[in-house]
Amino acid sequence: MNTTVSTIVIAGALLLMLASLIVAIRNRPMGMVLLVGFALLEVAVLVQAGFVIAAVAGGAGPDDKATLFGYIGGQVLIPPAGVFLALAERSRWGPAILTVAGFAIAVMTARLLQIWQGTA
Repeated sequence: MNTTVSTIVIAGALLLMLASLIVAIRNRPMGMVLLVGFALLEVAVLVQAGFVIAAVAGGAGPDDKATLFGYIGGQVLIPPAGVFLALAERSRWGPAILTVAGFAIAVMTARLLQIWQGTA
């Protein structure tokens, strides 16, 4: 697993979480900046998933592959699901949903690193 990509994913997710929280506190609907940010976060998560799948195919990785792939699958689904729900809710709660999605991606990536390193 590439720790550089994981660091980028965690930093991007936390940055988007903070931006979404600010938009929610200001009682504004979600804008194009958050949509583009979460699209870029999804691309970064897909790149990370590609690195993990390639490494596992090469024989690396932890013994518990089911948990590893469960986290990867969950990470891939969270940004699109969060954006879909945020678009459906055009009040301040739309950006609040994205705040939770950004936090979830950051925590799941950190947990994925722990699983990969065998410290979990």
